[in-house]
Amino acid sequence: MSPLLQDMLRVLLIGIGATAVMDLWLWCLKRVGLPGLNFAFIGRWVGHVFRGTWSHDAMTKAAPIQRELALGWLTHYAVGVAFAGVLASLYGTAWLSSPSLVPALCVGLGSVVAPLVIMQPAMSAGVASSKTATPLKNCPKSVANHAVFGLGLYLSAVTLERISR
Repeated sequence: MSPLLQDMLRVLLIGIGATAVMDLWLWCLKRVGLPGLNFAFIGRWVGHVFRGTWSHDAMTKAAPIQRELALGWLTHYAVGVAFAGVLASLYGTAWLSSPSLVPALCVGLGSVVAPLVIMQPAMSAGVASSKTATPLKNCPKSVANHAVFGLGLYLSAVTLERISR
C-alpha cells in the first residue's frame, strides 16, 4: 500500500475511533441522567441542507427526512473523520505514526466551534446555545464532549501506532 493510502486509512480509522470514544462518553452521560444528542435532528438538518434550507425556526418542527437517524449518525462519523484529517493536516502525517496528546486535544477542543457557531444557530438553538433554557450548562457540556473527542483522537492514534508495529 502506498504511503498516501496508508495515511488516509489511518486518518479514517483515527476519526472513527475518536468518534466512538465520544459516543461512549455520551452513552455514559446518558446513563447518569444527562440528556444527550439526538442524531435524528442532525440528520434532519443535514437532509434539509441538501434540499437548500440552512436554518430553521424550530428543528423539532421541521419536516422529517427519510432515514434521518441514519443520516445523523453517518454525518457524525464523517465529521469525526474530517477533524482527524484536520489534525493530520495541521500537525503533519508524522503525527499519525508518533502521536502526542496536546495536538489531539487542541483539534478536539477546536472542533467545538462547529456545533456552537454553525449547527446550533442553524438548528434554532442560537450561537452557543443562547436560545436554549440552559446555555451556561449546554456550552461547557459541548466543550467537555469535544475534549473527549480530542482524547479519542490521541487514543485511537496511539492504538493504531501500537498495532502497526
